[in-house]
Amino acid sequence: MRITRLAAAAGTLAMVLAAAACGGGDNNGGSSGSGGIVDKASSQKKLTIGVKADQPGLGLQTGTTYTGFDIEIAKIVAKGLGVPESGITWKTTVSSNREPFIQQGQVDLVVATYTINDDRKKVVNFGGPYYVAGQDLLVPVNSTITGPEALDGKKVCSVTGSTPAKRIQSDYPKAHLQQFDTYSKCVTALAGGQVDAVTTDDIVLAGYAAQTQNAGKFKLVRKPFSTEPYGIGLKKTDTTGCNKINEILKASATDGSYKQAWESTLGKPAPELDVTKLTNCS
Repeated sequence: MRITRLAAAAGTLAMVLAAAACGGGDNNGGSSGSGGIVDKASSQKKLTIGVKADQPGLGLQTGTTYTGFDIEIAKIVAKGLGVPESGITWKTTVSSNREPFIQQGQVDLVVATYTINDDRKKVVNFGGPYYVAGQDLLVPVNSTITGPEALDGKKVCSVTGSTPAKRIQSDYPKAHLQQFDTYSKCVTALAGGQVDAVTTDDIVLAGYAAQTQNAGKFKLVRKPFSTEPYGIGLKKTDTTGCNKINEILKASATDGSYKQAWESTLGKPAPELDVTKLTNCS
């Protein structure tokens, strides 16, 4: 009887230890784990990357395929980490869930018109910037809106949780802000006359204006009123991964891959990537 009890106790202990081990793995989920993205890429040759799915020229999903400049930048980073394109799992993100996806380990990286700012840097780390955009306005071709100073009393659409939406709220409080979870819904509202303007980064708005179905309908005001450095988000503690991303971006500026990524998605000419502005990883 005593031996039976001891065996049972040992069996129970083994089950508890096994459960604890499994639990530790579940907490990491799809994340890069304690070793960061460099270790995960090296050992698994796989990465899960969060991207936008509704931004023409930047991150656009058609069926199961994602295309755009951000997608190409993500491929460059993955390749630099030793992960082939076939090892990338794309995961659609929206502005409001980018930090949670990184923190929860649902993605390893986010490359999604992701502005680097002080608030976000408190919870995630950033490689980059790989492009510096500016907030602008997309309006109907016959609109009299000439800039943000003309937004008083106007209905302006942006995305919940985005930097552009917060700037309208803080700097232009007399504008009536309408928020959706995607910019494509804002553009639909603009086309239908439900809002007077859509605001986000100039490069994003230019992509929408250039779509075939929008030809001749909209114009960019072309009066940027912010500076939006696009970064590559990853876990706050992954300093090694952040530094590696910056190394890869530096190489892309000289080996032609950055230029090719831009011109194959956004046309010519490609801007120069200013590697002197890359972040100090923390």
